[in-house]
Amino acid sequence: MLQKQKKQFGIWMDNHHAIIVGKPDADSEDFDVLGHAGNQGATPNSSEKNEHNDEKTLQHKFFKEILSHMQNADEVHITGTGTAQEQLIKYMSETPQYKHTVTSESTSNKMSDESVVKYIDTKFN
Repeated sequence: MLQKQKKQFGIWMDNHHAIIVGKPDADSEDFDVLGHAGNQGATPNSSEKNEHNDEKTLQHKFFKEILSHMQNADEVHITGTGTAQEQLIKYMSETPQYKHTVTSESTSNKMSDESVVKYIDTKFN
């Protein structure tokens, strides 16, 4: 019986930018950059409540853009700066499609695309 290969993904992210890494297809052995996502943040608003709502809406759009690159993920390792990783993990746990995805996290400084690919490769191999 063939063993199903897990769909593993990695993300480097901060509050405004994400690099999504994964295996391009089921036969691939190597990780590669699947895409980038961005969040320009809310524009200043005279109403603090409206600005906060705008930030939340933009953050959810940012998370959806990231997750669009990771269909049927089995495992995800998220790294980066700030608290964005924890917020994405919480968002994933509340999203039915990703509720059973195994997630892990770490903290790291900004990385180039190539560095993210190497880092995620070491996390899963």
